[in-house]
Amino acid sequence: VGSVELQVRDFKKLKTIAQNIYDNIPYNLNINTIFDTYPEIFNWLDLLDTNVVVILVLMILVAGITMISTLFILILERTGMVGILKTLGTNNRTIQKIFLYKAAYIIGRGMFWGNLLGMLFYIVQHYFHLFRLNPVSYYVSYVPVELSVSNFLLLNAGTFFLCLLMLIIPSFYIMRIEPARALRYE
Repeated sequence: VGSVELQVRDFKKLKTIAQNIYDNIPYNLNINTIFDTYPEIFNWLDLLDTNVVVILVLMILVAGITMISTLFILILERTGMVGILKTLGTNNRTIQKIFLYKAAYIIGRGMFWGNLLGMLFYIVQHYFHLFRLNPVSYYVSYVPVELSVSNFLLLNAGTFFLCLLMLIIPSFYIMRIEPARALRYE
């Protein structure tokens, strides 16, 4: 016998299983995992994972900058209202909360429609295989999609939190608005 091939059910445990086998075989035998045999494939997959992270970070940054601009526009459009609220004795923190709640509503609405379109794409691709591939080159005939509920929820929560976090700094602009000036230009 030249070699024996073993298949594992849980791919995440491959390295520990390989180490356990290596520890229990004679010294003149060797063990090679699929990582050792085809390292270029796994390097390529790691590169793809890196690309996904870079794209997600860029998308979150663009969304955050857009939300910062939107919040500034909301504040500038409502300068008179801010002046009136300050004249009536409302503190800056309360006015900040009003604008952050409005921004959270806009973020939530955008995420709802984005998730709806994403789910529609997932369902269409999962059941109808709209995007096809050359099976000779890719070993699959269509682009496979997978929905991980934990990743979905984590991505949504992270995006929402980061966008709101980016909006806290521009909301401090409210503290600089002076009631007399704001009402004079209204």
